[in-house]
Amino acid sequence: MVLKHWEGLGYYSRARNLHHTAKYVSDHLNGQFPKEYKALLKLKGVGPYTAAAIASICFGEATPVIDGNVFRFISRFYGIDDDISQPKTRKVFMDVLIGLIDEAHPGEFNQAIMEFGATVCKPSPDCENCIFSQECYAAQHKAQKKFPVKLSKPKVKEKFFHYFLIECNGQYLMRQRKASIWNGLYEFLLLEAGKTLDSSDYPFDSTQVSLIQISEKFRHLLTHRILWLRFYHITVGEKYFSSLMNEFDLQPYSYEEVLTLPKPKSIINYLQQVSI
Repeated sequence: MVLKHWEGLGYYSRARNLHHTAKYVSDHLNGQFPKEYKALLKLKGVGPYTAAAIASICFGEATPVIDGNVFRFISRFYGIDDDISQPKTRKVFMDVLIGLIDEAHPGEFNQAIMEFGATVCKPSPDCENCIFSQECYAAQHKAQKKFPVKLSKPKVKEKFFHYFLIECNGQYLMRQRKASIWNGLYEFLLLEAGKTLDSSDYPFDSTQVSLIQISEKFRHLLTHRILWLRFYHITVGEKYFSSLMNEFDLQPYSYEEVLTLPKPKSIINYLQQVSI
């Protein structure tokens, strides 16, 4: 149910972690949500940024937040050229921020510095209207584009997904993912292969099926991946339908059930564009 409500938002691990943490707080902490940074870090799905934001904004603890906006502003202002893609660099920035944070109003400080990075000290900064430009290392040295330093960038990979909508008497075969970022979501039979697919490459006996439709290629963007998806709508006889269920660990669902099951955004987009 949680995944269904989260459907289409991406980052599904957040929904699973949110559900886990809600149960943990209820069952093991007597319903009392932690108020301190170190205690918040023990909650599943809560990292340093989230813990600092909650501790400072909600409970007044003087713990600095560090996000991309803060990295950008602080690195430019002080001319810090440490590589922010390295975990050890976080301590460099944290030491600076601990000396800056307003202990009486830590929540306001954290929100202000994040907002400043988002609206003024942007990737293309508005230095003309910046109140810190006369003191800013990057502005004075015309080095705004140099900061923050991030040397290692993950490569964007392309993958090709071929989904098979296997139909028999108004029933469609799907299965629930047990791993990956789509853990817990439902999908049709999937074959990861090359850009194109011949009938000889189908993961079943092509002589047992009737091809109804092959979709256009869909592009779906993830953080570090580009997915190219194509959907193959096929029909099969009852006997082969049952055989495929057993062979690929699939379950039959009516079209109405298919629509109600939690699914990856890529499948939702396809179903919204076609009528099956």
